[in-house]
Amino acid sequence: METKTLAVPGATLHYEVRGAGPVLLLICGGVYDAAAFGPLAGELADRYTVVTYDRRGNSRSPLDGAPGPQSIEEHGDDAYRLLVAAGATEAEPAYVFGNSSGAIIGLELAARHPELVRVLVAHEPPLFELLPERDHWRDVIRDVESAYREGGSAAAGQVLGAALAMSGSPTDEAEGEGDGAERVPGGGEAPAELDPETAAMLGRFAANNEFFLEFEVPPFARYTPDGDALKAGSARIVPAAGTVSDGEPPARAAYAVGGLLGVPVATFPGDHGGFGMETAAFARRLDDVLRSA
Repeated sequence: METKTLAVPGATLHYEVRGAGPVLLLICGGVYDAAAFGPLAGELADRYTVVTYDRRGNSRSPLDGAPGPQSIEEHGDDAYRLLVAAGATEAEPAYVFGNSSGAIIGLELAARHPELVRVLVAHEPPLFELLPERDHWRDVIRDVESAYREGGSAAAGQVLGAALAMSGSPTDEAEGEGDGAERVPGGGEAPAELDPETAAMLGRFAANNEFFLEFEVPPFARYTPDGDALKAGSARIVPAAGTVSDGEPPARAAYAVGGLLGVPVATFPGDHGGFGMETAAFARRLDDVLRSA
């Protein structure tokens, strides 16, 4: 693995490169960073040049100035610049996989820079504006903002987690109780005694939670993808949902993306964090979808 940095407008991105072959960019969501995709990247590095990164303002990708509400357009441009740095070209466009809010970034990337994206797999993007109960989610996000102002990230996370009501592996939308407290974010089971690398990763995720709930959740939750641009572009879009995520908001949003674009939804092992809980099977399915799209 090579660890690199890339200066972009307003931030410096930490990114990691593994393997050889066509470029595959993995875009994480929520509080996660490049480390959350490390095991998945390792499963795919024999077939792809796998690029993972910390999103701006998170973990090892500091902002140049004070933090503020995040722009999906800026995050899409970050992904574009990473593809260029990794060697993607119009002649050899890249594969892209995004999970959760990373899938939203992937959709923005594909809408604005389709020439560099061969296939985008958008796994469970929490696009609440595409759901029939969008007015409910607008109220939820206002409640999250109010809770953050009054009680900080713990209060805001409880509001969002209760609204999502997601079971199985911990979501990256909020730190919750129950199973999530005993698992590594990303889905993997936490060992009884954490090794230094895992402890450092979890420490970064905890710090990211503040930034995520204050500056990322509201703008990402209010985002609507540009369906016309996605349909007109050359990038192949594959919405994806976990086999055990049926009925959960991000999974339903994946089907809404499929309806918006008139394309089928691919199913993947596990739930919202299936890439962490069922990594090997998830990697095989991702490889199959990318190569057949």
